[in-house]
Amino acid sequence: MSRCVVVTGAAGFIGSALVQRLLASGDRVIGIDNLNDYYDPALKRARLAQIEATSFKASWTFHQITLEDGAALEELFRAEKPEVVVNLAAQAGVRYSLENPGAYIQANLVGFGHILEVCRHHGVQHLVYASSSSVYGGNRNLPFYEQQPVNHPVSLYAATKKANELMAHTYSHLYGLPATGLRFFTVYGPWGRPDMAPMLFARAILAGEPIKVFNYGKMQRDFTYIDDIVEGVFRCCDKPATANSDFDPRNPDPATAAVPHRLFNIGNSQPIELMRFIELLEQSLGVEAVKDFQSMQPGDVVATAADTSALEAWVGFRPSTPIEDGVEWFAKWYRSFYRV
Repeated sequence: MSRCVVVTGAAGFIGSALVQRLLASGDRVIGIDNLNDYYDPALKRARLAQIEATSFKASWTFHQITLEDGAALEELFRAEKPEVVVNLAAQAGVRYSLENPGAYIQANLVGFGHILEVCRHHGVQHLVYASSSSVYGGNRNLPFYEQQPVNHPVSLYAATKKANELMAHTYSHLYGLPATGLRFFTVYGPWGRPDMAPMLFARAILAGEPIKVFNYGKMQRDFTYIDDIVEGVFRCCDKPATANSDFDPRNPDPATAAVPHRLFNIGNSQPIELMRFIELLEQSLGVEAVKDFQSMQPGDVVATAADTSALEAWVGFRPSTPIEDGVEWFAKWYRSFYRV
């Protein structure tokens, strides 16, 4: 029998792609999204239309709900009784957290608290939730691996994601809720977020406008193609977190616990220089970028790089999309979708 999976942030970049992967596997999927205007809701509705156009739409339902509405979540979970929950809904963006911190407190802390509560009270068998590579903060010890301390966030967004990990661990400890936290590393590809560098760069390059290149281009990111990310999340859904039988409280492993809670990096493990990414995007679009080199921005980090060996051992996850192919596919989608 198919299982019932709730995906929050279902109209988002990763969420909408994951929904299609789950539906194709035979799951019944319930999508939740508040369709807010942090970026153009028309793109979110276009992603939902992609789901509606699939042959699996009979197994799909969508609810426009904000996670801050605990009563609405309670009503939905009581009626549907999902076995698996994938929480991707959040107020995203590092720089925006400097402008509107309240949005992060409400969505990422209050909203996630409501998710934990409905999972606790309605017998959810596995919660998979989005953390972020930003929790590593100003750490310069690359690549990042899950046993490293993450006690020095450099943005409120990162702090809320660290808080989510602590909150989920507590619910695993108190109520036995199996929970898996995934630290995402710079996801890119078709249907991406307009506030992220690939979309910002593509729009400006094709419009003949300068692109802002922070830290004078001396940045490195572990760009990870959307299909690889989705496959990793999908596999995690199938393998609930378990307690680490070898957990030593005198020498605790930050990535596991004596309770069913685990943390994993999910990235490409092949970081590239920002200037190389720009070069590939220029080639794919057939236009040279006008570059406006600027200093480092508050809340940003110089480099990210994921050690994903733990996730590979856990679910056999290994990214397979070369950056050259991923950027080309993104550029083709961008020109087609925006008709430029």
